Amino acid sequence: MIFETVVTTLAPDGRKHVAPMGVRYRGRHVVLMPFKPSTTYDNILATRCAVLNIVTDTRVFAGCVTGRRDWPTQPAEHIVGVRLDCALSHVELALAETTDDAQRPVLHMSRVHEAVHARFAGFNRAQAAVLEGAVLVSRLHMLPPEKIDSEMAYLQIAIDKTAGPGEHEAWGWLVEAVRRHRETTTAVTGKGASS
Repeated sequence: MIFETVVTTLAPDGRKHVAPMGVRYRGRHVVLMPFKPSTTYDNILATRCAVLNIVTDTRVFAGCVTGRRDWPTQPAEHIVGVRLDCALSHVELALAETTDDAQRPVLHMSRVHEAVHARFAGFNRAQAAVLEGAVLVSRLHMLPPEKIDSEMAYLQIAIDKTAGPGEHEAWGWLVEAVRRHRETTTAVTGKGASS
């Protein structure tokens, strides 16, 4: 199974990087497969550390895929790193083993420290819709417009029925990203979005 999380890393110069990432759990290891090249991959290789953040504030996921990566953080406790303020829990990680790959290297990360900061209130359909919408936005350059439109229309139902203010804000960012992508595509190709 792949679990949707947010990974925070630091560059050697101290700049923080926040990135949504699907992870796998293998006993005491957390398995990350960042794309190459990527800031997350470069930072982990340089510092040998990362923080896994478990969040339900879907604005972080939507924000990261729409250019909003400056989320409040605080220092990690046992590694050189940062965790998200909004994390329900976090796991501080150290690089244990790397399997190289041209596109997606496999990073086995050891759990150094774990902490719980807030209780999990339960699942919300709008949160799941925002996550799926963020995945769609991250793939706008690969998917046909009709697929994007049909998926977004279906996800809109969960937003309309169950979203709170945070999910509405996140969803608005995603809808705006789709609109901007269509305008840019039309300007470059001279064709409409469904052409």
